[in-house]
Amino acid sequence: MVHTASLEARPDPAAYLLLQFLAWIADRPRGYTETMEAWRTSCPRLPVWEDATAGHLVRLEAGDATTGGDTRVLLTEAGEALLAHA
Repeated sequence: MVHTASLEARPDPAAYLLLQFLAWIADRPRGYTETMEAWRTSCPRLPVWEDATAGHLVRLEAGDATTGGDTRVLLTEAGEALLAHA
């Protein structure tokens, strides 16, 4: 039997995945197409893109040469702050 206290003490794997996603975005310019290919999932337990957009942690911006003209995915101030405090 698993005690409730031990479940509450366990870190949420989805939170770690979200931080990994934010670090990946922060690493270098990322295009929307590249981001979707790397991070889109049909698993309802791992909605990284959905969590990041709903939480206003990433934003979209018109593309440029760094993304081959593809829409850019960037961290918002909230995304940068969350990553900095992780």
